[in-house]
Amino acid sequence: MSRMGDLVIDMISYESGELDSDDSMDLFATLIKTGMAWTLQGHYGRTARALIDRGLIDEDGDITPLVLEVDWL
Repeated sequence: MSRMGDLVIDMISYESGELDSDDSMDLFATLIKTGMAWTLQGHYGRTARALIDRGLIDEDGDITPLVLEVDWL
């Protein structure tokens, strides 16, 4: 399956509450890296911005070491 197909499955799983914290963080990191976080429905952009503002993911979509210290969900 293509990466886009995997991403759609991950988003559906996220919305269904089926992703754990690590998988959710990976999803948002990917959405930020690709710029998709800013084009999807508002929840994705707001959550991405909150993760960046809390220092868990940087502006480039890289997960920071701080994520190991915080329970973000």
